[in-house]
Order: sequence, then C-alpha cells, then structure tokens
Amino acid sequence: MRTPVARRLRRLSAKLGFERDWYLVLVAAAIGIITAGVALAFMKTIHLTEEAAERLPANALLWMIPLVPMAGGLLAGVIVYFLAGEARGHGVPEVLYAIHRKKSRIKLRVAIAKWMSAICTIGSGGSAGAEGPIVQIGSAMGSKIGQLLHANPQNTGTLLGCGAAAGIASVFNAPIAGIFFVLEILLRDFSLRTFTPIVIASVFSAVCTQAYLGENEAIFAVVEDFNIGAFTALEIPNYLVLGVVCGLAAMVFIKALYWTEDRYARINLHPILKPITGAALLGAIGIGYVLLMEPQQNMPPFFSNGYPVIKSLLSPEYYGHGSDGRLLMALIVLCGLKVVATCLTIGSGGSGGVFAPSLMLGACVGGAFGIAVDALGWGHPASPEHYALVGMAAVVAATTHAPLTAILIVYEITRSYQIILPLMLAAVISTVVSQLISRQSIYTLKLARRGVRVGAMSDLTILRRLSVSDVPLDRPAMVHPDDSAQRLLELSEESSTGDFVVVDEQDHYVGMVTGDDLRAALVYREAIPLLQVNELQRSDLPVVTPDDTLDVVLDKFSRHDVHSLAVLDESGSGRVLGLITRSHLMRKYQDELNRD
Repeated sequence: MRTPVARRLRRLSAKLGFERDWYLVLVAAAIGIITAGVALAFMKTIHLTEEAAERLPANALLWMIPLVPMAGGLLAGVIVYFLAGEARGHGVPEVLYAIHRKKSRIKLRVAIAKWMSAICTIGSGGSAGAEGPIVQIGSAMGSKIGQLLHANPQNTGTLLGCGAAAGIASVFNAPIAGIFFVLEILLRDFSLRTFTPIVIASVFSAVCTQAYLGENEAIFAVVEDFNIGAFTALEIPNYLVLGVVCGLAAMVFIKALYWTEDRYARINLHPILKPITGAALLGAIGIGYVLLMEPQQNMPPFFSNGYPVIKSLLSPEYYGHGSDGRLLMALIVLCGLKVVATCLTIGSGGSGGVFAPSLMLGACVGGAFGIAVDALGWGHPASPEHYALVGMAAVVAATTHAPLTAILIVYEITRSYQIILPLMLAAVISTVVSQLISRQSIYTLKLARRGVRVGAMSDLTILRRLSVSDVPLDRPAMVHPDDSAQRLLELSEESSTGDFVVVDEQDHYVGMVTGDDLRAALVYREAIPLLQVNELQRSDLPVVTPDDTLDVVLDKFSRHDVHSLAVLDESGSGRVLGLITRSHLMRKYQDELNRD
C-alpha cells in the first residue's frame, strides 16, 4: 500500500515527465550529490576511529590489539543481526543478487546497517576496505530513490548503479573507475541510456568531494622520483610472469576467503559471536607479529585497510632499507598475513570490502617480485615500486575478473600514466589466469553458490531487466482433474491451444497437461474416453509470477522441455493469470534488442 508521501512523489514525477528516460539525468545528479555527502561522512568516521586506535598508549598496546577488533566485531555482529543480514560480508555480491533476483530493490536499512557495521569493523582494525560498503550504501540509496519514484525495474537498476558509481568516485576520487566498476561488474550494460546517468552521478559526486576537501589529490599519488622511463620490449617477459603470479595469488585469496566462510557457516555458534571469534584470532596473530617483529607503528600492518603499507610500497625509499633477502621474506610473510587477516575478518561475518586488501596484496606481491627480479637480473628489470604498482592492478583484475576497472582505478588512485602499458599487460594476463582456474570472480562465486548465474553479455542484461508482466500472456484453457481426456480434445479443437491448466474446484492451480502428453495419449485414441485429466497431468512443472525476470523464466523453460508455463498470482493464492510461452518471450526479447 502506497504511503501519502509516495503517492505525492508519484503524481509529481508524472507531471514532470519522469515516466520517460530523460529524468534519470536529473535524478542521477541528485544521487551523486547525496552520495558524496554520505561517503565523506563515512570515510571521516572511519579515519577518526583509526586515529583513535593509533593513539593508544604504548604500555596498553599489546592487550588492546585483540580487544579493539573484538569490540568492533561484537558491535558489527549486533548491528547486522538486528538490522539487516545483507550487511554481512563484503557487500558487492548482495548488490548483484538484488540486481538479478530482486529487480534492483534494496531496503534503505541495509545502507544504515552497512554504514555502522563497516565503521565498527574497519575502524577497530579489521582487515577490510571501504569500497564494498560504499558500493552497497550507494546502491541502496539509488535503489530507494528509484522505488520512491516508482521507476520501472530497468531504471531502478540504473539509479542503483548511479549510487554505486558515485560512492566509488567519492571514496577513491576516481570517477572514471566508478563508472566502469558499475558497467563492467554490477550492471554489465554499456548501453547509452545506462551509461549517461551513471556518468552524471559519478562526476557530480567527485566534484562535490573535491570541493569539500579543497583538493584533487590521488590517494596513492606516487613521489616525484617515481620514474619508470620508456617501457621496452625487454621488460615484457617480466610483466607477463608478474601477471601469472598475481593471478595465482588472487585465486589463493579467493579460495581461502570462501573456505573460511564455509568453515564458519558450519560452526554452531550464534551469528553475533562469530565476528568476535574472527577478531580474536586476528588479534592473536597481531600479538604474535608485534612480539616477533617489534614494528615501529602501533598496529600491525595487516590490520585495517592497509593504505599506509601501500603508500610505503610505492615509495623508492622503502626498498633502500635492509638487505634484499630480508625485504623479500618480509613481503612474502606480509602477503600471507594479509590474506589470513582478511579471511578471518570477512569470513567470520565482519563487514567490509575486499578491494583494499586486494590492492595491498597486489602491492606486496609486486614488490616482492620486483626485488626477486632485481636480484636475479632477469631481462631489463625495473624498480620494485613499479612492480608493486602493476601488481595492485593485476591482483584486483584477477579477483574481480574486471581488468578494465582494475586498470582505471589503479591509474586514478596513483595518477601514474607512465606505468600504464605494463599495467594493462599484467592485468589482462592475471585475469586470463584466474579465469582458467575459476570461471567465477570473488563477487560472483557467492551468487553461483545460490544458483544465480551472472552472464557477461548485454542480451542477458535485457532479459534481467524485463519481467513476465512485460510479456503478453495467452488465455489459459482450464480443466479439472476429474474431467475426461475427451474434454481436452474438444478444447483443443475449439481454441487451437496445445497446453491445458489443471485447476481444482476453487480454480487454484494443480498442474498442467502439455500438448506432448496429449499427443502421446492419442496413440491409443480408443482409450481417450476412458482416461481422466489427472492421469495425464504433470505436477512437476514450475510456475512463474508476474514479477519474475525473463532470465529466470528462460532458465525454467530450458530445464523443462515445454512450450508454456502457468503464470500465477503473486499473492500466493494459486489463481492462474495466464500462460507465458517461449515464442512470446523470445519475441519480446527481440523487440528489446531492436530498441537498444
């Protein structure tokens, strides 16, 4: 039932012409501005909590290392459990699930829960990033605005993408990467009517963020002496090998993360307590690291988002301290610790993204590879910091299976165009390696486990934005279970129909008699008067509702070789609304292809 506010918005949107696509540009601009403010407040709060943790007194540090993450895990567990279970984990799979199975509808309380739980997790030292939360927060806001305007499913999905793109543009100061993250990973739709509003939202968000901060600096802006020189053919083998290594490292990360999630799913423990155990294990590893390594910083480097470590690994000064052997071993150990820390944080039910951990993992792998190449004198070696930067893009590309997004975002957060050629090469190679090992990315693997298949082509996008209500239905020929099979022949001659819907005395759906079943019975035509409908009916056929998307319906058709399926009232009453046929579905699909 619509609220008075919703009805007013509906009338206003109709008066302003919001039933047409052009209004998306105006709404996208508003989403960009709103999301920029939300993202700035989100990041500011995380920075304040991180700074509070860094100011801990030295004598209290050791016992605070496990207690602070455990407190954050407890708060995150409570928030997620009581507000929105979708806020658990790294967020992007839940957004994809909403796009493909919920017609892009996300509840606003998911954004609130994600906001609070991510701040608790990341700010207390949990190994996670801000990109997953801000994507889910921005997506929920865009989706809610689309719902308030009663936009159709396609436009609601576009507005959802506007919120996600605006969030990334603000948090990373990377408007181009925000656009392609949505187009390449979330919507997988590069049509102009989707592209235009997402660009508007991303630009407005970046402009508002830069205006508030008073600067336009890259997060990981490289130092002035970060000079790679001309990229030569002699370096190609090195970056090819780096791409392979990063692809393998990314797959280890993905397998470890989902292995941890599976183990925690089997533990008979209350959902609120699971993030606490993950934080406790993280704290125990942190204590061991501090006691063994005696680091100068307050918190272990594999805690939180890892931004300070990334900045160090992109600085030439970092590689001037200590022997190459010790640095190489330290980076390899740090790689392993970051993987374990992220798996414990997110796999146990904490709230945060995997993008920042992937960046740090890539920087560590690339830096270690650069040290090894320099020591062995392979080909024409570059400096380790160059390999660290390329490694960031390669690992992100391999985990997300989105090389274009990875290339653009690493470029925008470093502003180093000189490294773009080897960066592109390694990112593509790492993606190929990861796809050879697994067809699913770190985002889509969770969906695949739920039975949701995420395709890569625009035609699948079309099917997902259309629903059964968009397809003309055939009038059903209805019979009762105790009717004679002769009745089927009479109806077939009268209405030229091939499939029949079987209903009970209250006209509730019971099953179907397909044309193939009737034709099989006609082999023994003399027995037709003796047969009843219930002897021919099939009760194993799936049914659909008007809200089901066409990709779901097409999947049901492919699993059951029938010409039509019954469409039932979405209220669950069992009332038959009509029949959807393969031919009508494909005709609607072809019409939409011609429109695009």
